[in-house]
Amino acid sequence: AHIVESGGGLVQPGGSLKLSCATDQPMFRTTRVGWFRQAPGKERELVAMISGTGNVTYANFVKGRFTISTDKDYSKNMVYLQMNSLKPEDTAVYYCYGRWLTEYWGEGTLVTVSS
Repeated sequence: AHIVESGGGLVQPGGSLKLSCATDQPMFRTTRVGWFRQAPGKERELVAMISGTGNVTYANFVKGRFTISTDKDYSKNMVYLQMNSLKPEDTAVYYCYGRWLTEYWGEGTLVTVSS
């Protein structure tokens, strides 16, 4: 697989979780990588996106709480989503996304925010 997520799980409201995404694709200036999420009964929505030049876009509902970042781990490019101050409404399957000449999606990782 070109994109593989990890790091989902159960967390209490107000807690933190860090999602990781590994891709074997290189980062170019035109590359876009990021995170989407899909809650039960809802459409998939953008959470955060970062470009190969470092430009970042956040959904309004996560500004100030979530941080997207990239790094390199040996031969893999990594995309992280640090999620703080989590709320029950953040419960969803989170998908890593990457756009090069082709779009790639990960299989998703479930984040459950509940006490």
